[in-house]
Amino acid sequence: MGSITVRKRKNGSAAYTAQIRIMQKGVTVYQESQTFDRKATAQTWIKRRETEMAEPGAIAKANRKGVTVKQMIDRYLEEYEKIRPLGKTKRATLKAIGETWLGKLEDKEITSQKLVEYANDRMQKDGIQPQTVGNDLAHFGAVLSIARPAWGFDIDPMAMPDARRVLRKMGAVSKSKERGRRPTLEELDSILTYFVDMRARRKQEIDMVRVTAFALFSTRRQEEITRIRWDAMDETRQSVLITDMKNPGQKYGNDVWCHVPDEAWRILKSMPKVADEVFPYNARSISASFTRACHFLEIADLHFHDLRHDGVSRLFEMGWDIPKVASVSGHRDWNSMRRYTHLRGSDDPYKDWPWLERVVTGPVIGAIPH
Repeated sequence: MGSITVRKRKNGSAAYTAQIRIMQKGVTVYQESQTFDRKATAQTWIKRRETEMAEPGAIAKANRKGVTVKQMIDRYLEEYEKIRPLGKTKRATLKAIGETWLGKLEDKEITSQKLVEYANDRMQKDGIQPQTVGNDLAHFGAVLSIARPAWGFDIDPMAMPDARRVLRKMGAVSKSKERGRRPTLEELDSILTYFVDMRARRKQEIDMVRVTAFALFSTRRQEEITRIRWDAMDETRQSVLITDMKNPGQKYGNDVWCHVPDEAWRILKSMPKVADEVFPYNARSISASFTRACHFLEIADLHFHDLRHDGVSRLFEMGWDIPKVASVSGHRDWNSMRRYTHLRGSDDPYKDWPWLERVVTGPVIGAIPH
């Protein structure tokens, strides 16, 4: 049964404290109270809460001690990585979320309003771009999608979808801006000349001449290049097995056989067999070397990944159809390929390119394993 206690406030007004107490076998198993300005409101609250608490499992749920967002994230990081490793960016993002005020909220306190408030704080107080906020919510959403069905946490399944819907309408979350940057032949000439000079002076442990040209003609990402193995090459089909190919829904365990265009195949076959991997280098070191070269040569806004962009666009310029290009790039659908196709013409921009022969027949740097 519920009860109402009346007390006088300092300002002379009345406060009505409604309380419900649920007994089972002579023992109090649940109690709750709330104060109202009107007695009728207090009575209504008592009736509503008693009805709600009569539902099966309601008492156990109400007595359950909540878990904070930080605890939820820590459990996700610990248990999920036992199954498959997480990317460093995702791990760092989730750790950072756990240290904010959002990380102190309990599971049942996570509402669309709180998520919208968090997103607005990130943009207005921290100066974060909308696409970054979108990534934050996507990573945290992955935690919420597991926390309720797998661990039984009290998560509103509509909290994140509702929050993202509101933020999209506000223009507060967006996808990353698509890049249209492709290297020019003049820029590539400068970059390869730079790497040839570094190689001649023995200032490189990575064969950046071959790696750069291979990235362009194969359309492979830097991480994928360093994972190609000699025992995962199909001579008959002229293809290689790309392990853990990047994919929005499956970053690890997504192994795909990709066709290697003739130019890239020649470069690949010119590498010495000094390790299990064809290019036994550190992916980050490749990116750092390319960035240093561009900085030294004063080539603005060119990334190593832009070589992939150029390579995919080149195949379309040569007249290849979507399935054939996808067999090289590994893309699964046209929507994800559109961002790489900024066409400059209708023929091969690298036809009779003098650098290809120089790359294939040039001296080889003694590869250093990881």
